[in-house]
Amino acid sequence: MEMSGEHKINASKQEVWDSLNDPEVLKKAIPGCESIEKTSETELVATVKAKVGPVSAKFSGKVTLTNINAPNSYTISGEGQGGPAGFGKGSADVSLEEDSKNSTILKFSATAQVGGKLAQIGTRLIDGAAKKIAGQFFENFANILQSNNDNEIESKSNTDQKGETISARNSLKITPYVWISGLIIVIIALILIYSSIN
Repeated sequence: MEMSGEHKINASKQEVWDSLNDPEVLKKAIPGCESIEKTSETELVATVKAKVGPVSAKFSGKVTLTNINAPNSYTISGEGQGGPAGFGKGSADVSLEEDSKNSTILKFSATAQVGGKLAQIGTRLIDGAAKKIAGQFFENFANILQSNNDNEIESKSNTDQKGETISARNSLKITPYVWISGLIIVIIALILIYSSIN
């Protein structure tokens, strides 16, 4: 099974890369995300609660990143389990392309295998749920980036007596990890892949 997609994000490529690598940003942006945990330099696990049609489940996923070319591209291999609700495993190639100085195109191409109850649900229900979840993620992600940009502009206008910039974002920022950027693509890919099943 194969699928691909792209999304335009109104931020520079570096801002998108950094935000996709910030666990706090991802946790806020991914609908139903309960946890994200680094298990090695190139692997992570996450738990996401999702409802697809009549099936509600807590999905646990494991992601490994390879072929990392920061801030341009990487390959993701992953697997997700939703207990009796279903499972999915596969890989995706992800790239970020600068559309303009303040606009980036995120592209992905994925292949996967799925099974369980989700494989038996009607395509329309799954497709609707997948589009809704993906739409919520990209809307949340764009809002977080916009909020961060607004905070940076405001903080640049507020300087201390020595003239140094006070940056709330930098003081709260978690050091980015390249491996976490694949999490959202795997989650969205697994959910969208379910929508491709006949």
